This record gives sequence, C-alpha cells and structure tokens, in this order.
Amino acid sequence: MTDLIRSAGLSCYPEVARSVGLDPRQMMRKVRLPLAILDKPDTPIAVPALRRLLEISAAESGAEDFGLRLAERGGLTNFGAVGLIVREQATVGEAIEAFSRFIHVHHDGMKLEIVRDKQTVTIILHLRGRQPTAPRQSIDMALGSVHRIIQSLFGSDWRPQEVHLHYPPPHDRKRYRDFFGCRVIFNADEDAILMSAYDMERRIPSAHPLIASYLRKRIEAIENRPASWEEKVDEVVRSLLANGECTVERVAEHLACTRRTIHRHLAASGTSFSAILDAQRADLVIQLIEDPGRPLADIATQLGFSAQSAMARWFRGRFGCTITEWRRGMRPPAGPADAPSASAA
Repeated sequence: MTDLIRSAGLSCYPEVARSVGLDPRQMMRKVRLPLAILDKPDTPIAVPALRRLLEISAAESGAEDFGLRLAERGGLTNFGAVGLIVREQATVGEAIEAFSRFIHVHHDGMKLEIVRDKQTVTIILHLRGRQPTAPRQSIDMALGSVHRIIQSLFGSDWRPQEVHLHYPPPHDRKRYRDFFGCRVIFNADEDAILMSAYDMERRIPSAHPLIASYLRKRIEAIENRPASWEEKVDEVVRSLLANGECTVERVAEHLACTRRTIHRHLAASGTSFSAILDAQRADLVIQLIEDPGRPLADIATQLGFSAQSAMARWFRGRFGCTITEWRRGMRPPAGPADAPSASAA
C-alpha cells in the first residue's frame, strides 16, 4: 500500500534544487510527480515518488546533504495543521508529544517514538517502506525537520546531546555536526535525536492553550488517514476534483503507479475508479451549483465532463431532476442510487 504525504513537504524543493544546479521541474518529471503540486501544499502525493526525487537529486547534483538542505529551509509551516498544534503547546515536551501524536496526518508512513529516562529523552524516527530502512535522503530530511522544529521552540541556541544515524558516515561529517550542533554518530542502531530530559519542561512563551485545544479537536476530526486503496484513491480524487484536474492518469501520478494498478486494486475491493469519481462529483456538484453566479459550463469543466450537456444528463440521472429544478428547490425525495455517469473528457 502506497503511503501518502502532503505536497507541502516539497515547498522548498525548487529553491534547493536550483541552488545545486538542478532544474526542479525536469527532476520532478523524472519521477512522474505533477508540477502543479508545488502550488497546492495540501495535495497528497506518494511517498516512494518523493523518496526517488530526493535520491536522484542528491546523486545528480553531488550534494550528499540534499535532505538536510530541504530540512534547513523548512519549518512548522510545512506541516500544516500539525505544525500549528505543535506551536501552541505549553511546553517543549508537550509540543514533541503532539508532533508524535499527529505526524501521520501529514505523512502516514512516518512515526516518532519517544523514549524517556531520568536524564535523557530519545526521539526515534521510523519511516515505513518496502526496504528494511528508508533511503538516506528521506531520513536526513525527516530527522533534520524534527531537529529544526524543536530548535524553533527554543530558539537558535538549543542543541541536542547527540544525533544517531544508522547509515555509514558521509564524506563531509562536519556538515552534519554543523547542522545538528552536536556529535553525530553514524552506523548507529537507529535514527534518533537525544536531548536532555530537562529540556522537555521548557515553557513556550508564545503558546495559547485555548487555541491548542481548538486545533486538537479539529485535527482529531481529520486524523484518520485512508488505509485501503479505495480510501487513498478517494482522497486523491477529492483533492484533484476540487482543482478541476481529475483523471485516472493524474491519480496514478500522485500514487506513483499505473492506471492498471489502480483499476486492479479497486476491482479487488469491489469498486471502480468511475464509481469513486461519480460519488465525489455528486458531493461537489451540489456545493458548486449553490452559487447561481457560477456558469454551468465552468462547473462541467471542473468536474471533468466533456460538455455542459454531458453534465446535465448525468445530473438528471443521478438526482432525478434538472440543475435548474434543484436550484429552485424542486427536488425529488431521493434520486437513483446507481445511475451511470457520463464519461470524462
């Protein structure tokens, strides 16, 4: 099953790529990542595609610290709602616990394990994948981002006690020492940040408990990430349809697979791409036609119909009345549940 991550994780990619002599758009095409995601930070994309992008960017540029460079330019804002709830916690310890609790909302293949003893707190990074361990650049970006987030809560003077990385040392160890500000141990048993237990009690002056409570309730309402192929396709379709760009080919790009793979897995789940698209269209069209000033031709285009007339036929079959009748409140008690959908252009 493909893990997904919010495309905000790539918000700094063009800047970093250009800084090491790469064409960011050309690199993204190599791993079949849609260029449009750079302007849409909440779009779900496949984690394997992101990992390939980081690895080939490091290899072709010769920048073995490419993942660290991305982490260096990122921050809490890259994590969306998760970053907001972290920022509003009362103490650094509570902020780290909240980050660990909700990180899967941003990246459903990432987990933080917090191990405490009297003097030291160890934050262990786990990245799920087909290989025994995630690629090096992904580890650098993820653990580097955790470090930057903790540092932002303290101020630039904070340093961890140690950083552990499971892979062999790079050519330039000093770059890693400078980034983390402490001793970095390579060939370790795990990828982790070690910090003083005392640091966990540090108060965050800018915290707002009421805002934190509100954000926690909001994020708890959306935290259940899709687990099955049907749920993941549904999530991507919903995101792309809102921007008027939804085709099975585009969904395949976001999930880093082929359209055949999507059709095969959905068939095994007892559904189809057209059924998922139809259901999402039905939800969205009701919202769009509530605005009488929105041209129906524009709505048809956004929903992927070949023409306004095709949408009109689909709507009548789906809801049992015309769009005009719906707007006037002349709606049947219940429309046909399984009306066939018109084909998209």
